Amino acid sequence: ASYWNSVASNELKESLSYSWNKNVAKNVILFIGDGMSVDTITASRIYHQGETSYLAWEKMPHVALFSGVKTNYKVIGVDNNVALDDCDGSLNPDFHTKSIIEWAQESGKDTGFVTTTRVTHATPAPLYAHTPNRNWECEAKIPAAAKGCKDIARQLIEDSPGKNIKVIMGGGRQMLKSNASGTKIDPIDTWACYSQDGRHLMEDWASDKSSRKFRHQIVQNNEQLRAVDPDDVDFLLGVFANGHLNMDWQRVDAPEGQPSLEEMTIMAIRVLRKAAKGFLLVVEGGLIDFAHHRGKAAQALRETVRLSDAVNATLEMVDLKDTLVIVTSDHSHSMAFNGYPNRNSSILGIAQNSKYDGIPYTTLSYNTGGPNNFAYEVKDNKSVRIDPSKYNTFDFNYSQQAAFIGDEAYHGGGDVPIYATGPYAHLFHSTHEQNYVAHVIGYAAQIGPYNNSSAQLGRKYIAIICSLAFIAFYCSKIV
Repeated sequence: ASYWNSVASNELKESLSYSWNKNVAKNVILFIGDGMSVDTITASRIYHQGETSYLAWEKMPHVALFSGVKTNYKVIGVDNNVALDDCDGSLNPDFHTKSIIEWAQESGKDTGFVTTTRVTHATPAPLYAHTPNRNWECEAKIPAAAKGCKDIARQLIEDSPGKNIKVIMGGGRQMLKSNASGTKIDPIDTWACYSQDGRHLMEDWASDKSSRKFRHQIVQNNEQLRAVDPDDVDFLLGVFANGHLNMDWQRVDAPEGQPSLEEMTIMAIRVLRKAAKGFLLVVEGGLIDFAHHRGKAAQALRETVRLSDAVNATLEMVDLKDTLVIVTSDHSHSMAFNGYPNRNSSILGIAQNSKYDGIPYTTLSYNTGGPNNFAYEVKDNKSVRIDPSKYNTFDFNYSQQAAFIGDEAYHGGGDVPIYATGPYAHLFHSTHEQNYVAHVIGYAAQIGPYNNSSAQLGRKYIAIICSLAFIAFYCSKIV
């Protein structure tokens, strides 16, 4: 009892000693764990260091929830006047939404984003692109009837605000370089767009920076990234894979391999913090979602812990007096955390035996899953649940059992948390709509509709729809 009383007493003292930070946020760093549900966070905490540990963001003083839907299915950077595949509508600037990166650039701040997915994927793309289809990452996916629309990759390199983003790091080489070749450790992503129009957008990026007299560098592996002198570069483009980066458990830490999310985040901050007026950085742990869709919990937990590593490194580098740090998610997932496991047992192990059929069940399972998550077999002409204790449930490739089978594990519909620390973090305090996060960023940093220091919440402003880097695919309208 004394231990738990001490824990509670110390937490109460911390809460009582906390005071609101009303400084202007010179810098803003937004972390997004794609598909990072509350159950994912809890399970990852236990996976990392046990029940009494914390992930990097869990001790932040302000926590809230958000929910809400903002725009049409699969569109990016446009409002609900633009339907899926409506090229003409997406070209109308009156239907474009502004992102937090645009707000920051208009206020003179440097900007950047880092992701473990393709740099043209559906979470980073809303930061800079306007398109009626999230799959139009390169020209090969655009139908003939919509050739008047630019693909997402070209918008990143050729248009504002994309071409003015100081730090871009992630995957997606095959969208930026036509006819890209694959290797054993970096194969072509057959699920994604593959450019064949003869363009080399990475070279175009370099030419643009040269013409504007900016110091710039392109890096494509660990060795090149680790050799960067952040004080000697204005623009940094890191493209480390043809498709998404490798899952962390598969990542090669050799010179020719891919950097971790933590390494990319550290370098991004080192480059951006030179900005006199501050910076805005968006960091996405995008492969949490990738793992969950495949019904592989161990992979998702590992990716969540790596996001925590990036947040920890960030908190050691920044001054929270003038830097707002936010950690959140774009949507939940259907992974379930089942009850009654023994204390100190592995989160990836067996919880107990079912009191119905006597067969063990794992602590983690999925409400929905793909064929690999199928949970039943036929014995003695009866359908019985497969005994998971006969398999290595700790293996990264183990697929937890699912209640419902589809083509893959689906998203969950629950709210997701927001954790924050730094200037105006106290504005996260209850359940909010998703786009509220963008408005807190604007208010704290005095950018966008709040760029006047005297701006108040009652001031008339332009409604920004899904202006965060939240995937338009998931911000679908309720029918």
